[in-house]
Amino acid sequence: MAKQKERGGLVYSTEFGRACPDCSQPQNACMCEQDPRPVGDGIVRLSRETKGRGGKVMTLIHGVPLQGEALKALAKALKQKCGVGGALKEGVIEIQGDQRDVLQLELTKRGFTCKKAGG
Repeated sequence: MAKQKERGGLVYSTEFGRACPDCSQPQNACMCEQDPRPVGDGIVRLSRETKGRGGKVMTLIHGVPLQGEALKALAKALKQKCGVGGALKEGVIEIQGDQRDVLQLELTKRGFTCKKAGG
């Protein structure tokens, strides 16, 4: 059994056809690599935060209705637009510095509905 798991597990079944090697479910019903679409109201929120950062300011972007590679590409493009560093953590894009005005214009150009959140 362990040897079968190393090779990828069940690949085909006469009962339902092709199977996912990870969960052994039919390929069309596999939930392994499908992330649920982010739930939200469709508004991208830009907030400013300094907590836990040694007094350094970060701009946080919440509620972007993208996932996976598209979200990574957007984060990279926004960092390049601002000319600063940043990160993508748990679906939240973090950009160094207070860049809310620049980011709001850029995200609006890309077709997102943006709103500044917080003070």
